[in-house]
Amino acid sequence: MPDQITDPSDLRGDCAQCFGLCCVALPFARSADFALNKPAGKPCPNLQGDHRCGIHADLRQKGFSGCTVYDCFGAGQKVSQITFGGQDWRTGSKEDARRMFDVFPVVRQLHELLWYLTEALGLPAARPVHPELRKALERTERLTRGTPGELAALDVAAHRQEVNVLLLRTSELARAGAGGKGKGKDRRGADLIGARLKGADLRGASLRGACLIAADLTGADLRGADLIGADLRDTDLTDADLTGAFFLTQPQVNAARGSAGTRLPESVGRPVHWTAGG
Repeated sequence: MPDQITDPSDLRGDCAQCFGLCCVALPFARSADFALNKPAGKPCPNLQGDHRCGIHADLRQKGFSGCTVYDCFGAGQKVSQITFGGQDWRTGSKEDARRMFDVFPVVRQLHELLWYLTEALGLPAARPVHPELRKALERTERLTRGTPGELAALDVAAHRQEVNVLLLRTSELARAGAGGKGKGKDRRGADLIGARLKGADLRGASLRGACLIAADLTGADLRGADLIGADLRDTDLTDADLTGAFFLTQPQVNAARGSAGTRLPESVGRPVHWTAGG
């Protein structure tokens, strides 16, 4: 792996270079997203000896849709191959395994910040804060390469807050040039569960942290909208236009419903289940 992140693909999970950390380190509860309960640190029963999922092709059908929307932003391979130097948790000591499981969620948060910072640096409108964004990206990258002890002791919340100040400024600059009725509209943290927003003009709106679970955004115009942290579980994005929407991640898109007519930013891919009837 390169010494520094140079490509957005480095911020996507590469399961072939990981020891199945998300399938072991993270807990999940029996729900609509998971078919059973699993505590943190215990391997999922579907995890095979080669760290691959035994039901990967049928996760949704078997009640594990939560797995299909998850992405570690490349933290899995970073922790597996760099932080712990390729040491498999199965063959190392129990203490090393515990430390690996503790560190993984920390690096995952840092890699998510790297995703946002990388995208922010690609926004021409945010050029006035590019120098500060670049410094924040470099610092965050250095933090991801700390020792297990340093990572475990890191105050991630404090670092996220520092970065968020820059991301907020980025959002203001990027949305200032958007047209439409949504321009400048601040719906941060709004409760929009099940909202009927079919065909809504949300160009340039801030939907940071908005709860859009099961909302109807069919045909909505979300160009230039800030979607950082928005909860898009079961949100209907059929034929919606998200061209130029920013701070939108693959897990958010995977959690939503869409169609062949849904227009997405180049930074995310079209989920297979959108066209597979899943």
